Amino acid sequence: VCSAYDFYSKQIRVSWLWNGQEVTSGVSFTEAMPSGDWFYQVHSFLEFTPTRGERIACRVEHLSLSEAMLVVWDTSHPVSERAKMVIGTFLLIFGFVLMSTRFIYYKKKLRENFTLCQGDVRQKLLHYFAL
Repeated sequence: VCSAYDFYSKQIRVSWLWNGQEVTSGVSFTEAMPSGDWFYQVHSFLEFTPTRGERIACRVEHLSLSEAMLVVWDTSHPVSERAKMVIGTFLLIFGFVLMSTRFIYYKKKLRENFTLCQGDVRQKLLHYFAL
């Protein structure tokens, strides 16, 4: 999404660039909409799945700008986002290991208790019939 806010006059051109070439397919946009006090806003959408190394930019051309404004969209994940993904993956694996060991522990404990109960019943029955 590329948005331009609070501009006057209504005439504006918003376009998308892929590796320096203008993109025409997969682009949709709104007409300039009034946002109050004689100002306008416009939004442009690019339906595109970027891959690493591609350079995607939004270009805004308006009378109030001395030259076209170019906003480059960074396709790489910021360091903070990568750190969050690594920590999240680690916690997911740690939780799975913890859950698995708890499951095995309780399953073993249940089996021991069941065997103990069977032994108690057997001992009581043998004692009862021995009398």
